[in-house]
Amino acid sequence: FGVGCVSLAGAKFCGSSSSLARSKPFACLSISTDASIKEAVHTEKAPAALGPYSQAIKANNFVFVSGCLGLIPETGKFVSDSVEDQTEQVLKNMGEILKASGVSYSSVVKTTILLADLNDFKKVNEIYAKYFQAPAPARATYQVAALPMNAKIEVECIAAL
Repeated sequence: FGVGCVSLAGAKFCGSSSSLARSKPFACLSISTDASIKEAVHTEKAPAALGPYSQAIKANNFVFVSGCLGLIPETGKFVSDSVEDQTEQVLKNMGEILKASGVSYSSVVKTTILLADLNDFKKVNEIYAKYFQAPAPARATYQVAALPMNAKIEVECIAAL
């Protein structure tokens, strides 16, 4: 019975090989939580965090971008009340955070969209498609009961470094 492991940039991959395990191979991934590999990202070109969180965190070769709202960075006010305008501003803000992290929209592997009204799904998709080219990131979209500051949309993402 043999077990092999390899460690790469804070992640450990393990596998098994034996006659008993041939039909059921396994692999495990362990991610380091060492604070020394966790780095906060901040840019003045995107709205400041509204609470005790970072605009983004770089860790384990990924960038985890917190939920972005359609706020104008200089004023902290919404660009407008329309979901279209807020979506554009959300994605611009996210782009600035990605840029400050050393990546771009093409590095994004997963997004989560939170909508105040799922009927806005089609409008949001049209704008979203301009920012994320094929292959588009994996994505989940939810309608939620409420968003901070009564926003129409909030988007978070994970990007590969």
